[in-house]
Amino acid sequence: MYDKKSDLAGPGISTYKKVKEILPDNYQAIQSPLRRMEALYMIKNYIEKGMAEALNLQMVQVPLIVSKDSGVNDYLDRDGSRTPIDFPAGLGLKKRIQAQVVQAATKWKRMALAQFECEVGQGINTDMRAVRKDYFLDHDHSSYVDQWDWEKRITEKDRNLDYLIDTVKKIWKVIHGAGMMVKEKFPELNDPRFPDFPKELKFFHAEEILAMYPDLPRKERETRLIKKYPAVFIIGIGSVLKDGYPHEMRAADYDDWITPTITKNGEQMYGLNGDILVWNPVTQRRHELTSMGVRVTKDSLKAQLELTDQLDFLELPYHQAILNDEIPLSIGGGIGQARTYMYLLRTAHLGEVTVSVWPEELKTICREKNIHVLE
Repeated sequence: MYDKKSDLAGPGISTYKKVKEILPDNYQAIQSPLRRMEALYMIKNYIEKGMAEALNLQMVQVPLIVSKDSGVNDYLDRDGSRTPIDFPAGLGLKKRIQAQVVQAATKWKRMALAQFECEVGQGINTDMRAVRKDYFLDHDHSSYVDQWDWEKRITEKDRNLDYLIDTVKKIWKVIHGAGMMVKEKFPELNDPRFPDFPKELKFFHAEEILAMYPDLPRKERETRLIKKYPAVFIIGIGSVLKDGYPHEMRAADYDDWITPTITKNGEQMYGLNGDILVWNPVTQRRHELTSMGVRVTKDSLKAQLELTDQLDFLELPYHQAILNDEIPLSIGGGIGQARTYMYLLRTAHLGEVTVSVWPEELKTICREKNIHVLE
C-alpha cells in the first residue's frame, strides 16, 4: 500500500536494505578517480561560465556560517525535521555569537543582491558548501552538500510562469552543454549502455502529474513520468494539490508556491517554482538536479507562513526585510554540484564525485557492488 503522507518526509531511501536493492550489481566505473576529477573540474568551469553568460551572474563569496538570530539559514522544509548545526562563536566575547552552519544559502543570496548592489537583470552565483546532518545517507544524499546557489534581481512584471520557464530552459541548456562537452573531451563517457543526455526538457505542473497517477505517492509519480520523459521540470512544489497533499514539502519563506499560475479545464493551479529531475540510466532511478523559483513577496510570504503556522518567523530580520521592501524581488535556485557530476559522469554513487562521511553499512554495500567511494 502506498503512503502519500510518509512520502512527503523528504529525501533519502530510508533503509540500507533498500539501498542494497537499488544500487547496480557488477558495477564498473567508467573512469579512474583521478581522471574523473579532471572531468569534474571541466564541468564545474563550464557550468559556472555558462550560468554567468546565460543569466548575467557574477560569482561571489558565500558564507559557511550565519548568525542564528538572523533567520537567514535554510530549514529545507516546513516540518522542522532537518535542523542546522548550532555553535557559539567568538572566544573572549562577553556574549558569544550564536552561529549556525548553513544548510543552503537560499535566503542569504536574496539579501546579498542588495549588498552587492545588483541592478535589475543582474545576479550572483556562489560555490556554496553546506552541512545537512539530518539526511539519510544513501547513494545520492550526503551530509556534505555543494551547490551552485544563484540569485537574480527581477521586477514585479517578471514574476510570472513564462519568466520562470525561460530561465529554466537557459539553465538546462548549460547543463546539457556541459554533458556534451565532457563526452567530447573524455571519449570513454560515450558508453553505448547509456543514451545521450536529453536535449529537450519537458514541463509539467504537479497537479498534471497527480492527474496522470492519482493513486501514487510523489516519488513514484516522478519515477513513472521520468521513465517516459527523461528530463522534466515539475512546476508548483509546495502548494496543496487536489488530493490534499503537496507534491513535496517546501519551506514557506523563499519560493513562491501560493501564487495562481495555470488554469486548466476550469481548475486553478499554483506556484512559481519547481525542480529539474532526470532519469539516471546508471542507477535506473529518478535523479533531482536543481530546485528553483521566483521568490516570495511580502504578501505571499505572510500567506505561506500563515498556511504553515509559522507566522512567528515574521519577527526575524530576514523576514522583516521582505516586509519592509528592503531587499529586491528575485528569482533563484540551487543546482547540486555533486548530483550534476554524478549524472554527467555516469557514476552510481555520490561518493565517487564528492568526499564525505559514509556509514560503514553503506560502505560495505558499495564494496560488494564494486563501487569505490571517496573518503
